[in-house]
Order: sequence, then structure tokens, then C-alpha cells
Amino acid sequence: MLQHPKVKGPGVGLLGYSKGGDLCLSMASFLKGITATVVINACVANTLAPLRYKDMIIPELSYDLKKYTITESGFLNFVDIWGNPLEKTNHQSLIPLEKAQGPFLFIVSMDDHNWKSEVYARIASERLQAHGKDRPQIIYYPGTGHCIDPPYFPLCRASVHAVLGQPVFQGGEPKAHSNAQADAWQQIQTFFHKHLNGKKSVRPSKL
Repeated sequence: MLQHPKVKGPGVGLLGYSKGGDLCLSMASFLKGITATVVINACVANTLAPLRYKDMIIPELSYDLKKYTITESGFLNFVDIWGNPLEKTNHQSLIPLEKAQGPFLFIVSMDDHNWKSEVYARIASERLQAHGKDRPQIIYYPGTGHCIDPPYFPLCRASVHAVLGQPVFQGGEPKAHSNAQADAWQQIQTFFHKHLNGKKSVRPSKL
């Protein structure tokens, strides 16, 4: 990326959502040149499959599919299937955020029915501070579901899971979700402009 003619450098920023979020956390922890990282409703532990980097393997966070529930509309709710990253059996799945070079921004939906995003952001903050690092910026959005798209995308309260092939409940209410999309879009740009370009503010998006 740094060798691409369209990349200013000297560092790059990462933006990831859901599983892509914990991949970004891992990249920021192990790769050089990552100046700023934004994650939207991401887990602080590695999930779904073992992560391999050089001679190291980070196991996936434990889960129990028997703990899923079904909504009145017939959608699967997976929020309770995931193990606690702080339990001893899951410690090795935790991503070593304290190794990262740049700051973090966590976008957290308060009605997320896929991950316990609020809990994971708090764990990340406590871990960073325990290692003498600055606490991450965390923005909470009440009434919002798992998928926060750019502004004016329709609310996705449920969708067919790409792996399971089953309809999964994402959560969220239309008005709160729409407001969160617009605000998060601006917050993400401001964060990147500050930590990649050294600018404290950015002009409001025309979106």
C-alpha cells in the first residue's frame, strides 16, 4: 500500500467492520506502518478461524452454537454464542493491541445482535491502558444494529449469513441508525484526517 502512487504515506489507516474489524486490529498489532485504525462493531479477540502470522497462531474465540436464539420473525440471534475473551481458556485468542503503533477508534452499536461490541470495546480500552497506552476513542450509538454503512444506505435489520446461509438478526431502529450512519461517517473522516494528515478537523461531507 505504501508503495502505491495514490498513497501519501508515511503510514496508512485501516477501517474494518465485524470480522474485518478484528482482522484490522490484528494487522495494526503486528504490521509496521499502520498509523490509525477504525473498527465498526468488532471483537477484541480473533474469531471464526485461527489467525496465522509467520510462526505464530492465534486461536479463534470459543463459541457455542447451541446458545443462539430465534426472534419472533424467525431470525437467528447469535449475540450469546460467543465465549468471554477474558476467561482463561480464551486468553490466547485476545489480540495484543498494545503492540500497535497508532491510535484506535471503536464505533459501537448499542443494539448489535451479532457481537457484544460494547463489552469488546471496553476490554480493548482496559487492555491498552493496562499496558501504558492511551485509551482508544469509543463512540456509542444507541438504537443501532450491527451493520453501520455509509450515510443513506437502508437499514439492514436482518440478512442471510454468507457462511451459514440462514437469516441472521442484526438489530437497529431506522431513525437512530440513519443518524448514526451520518455521524459515524464524519467521525471516521475526522479521525483519519487527524492521525494521517495531522488535521484536527475536516469539512462536512456533501453526503
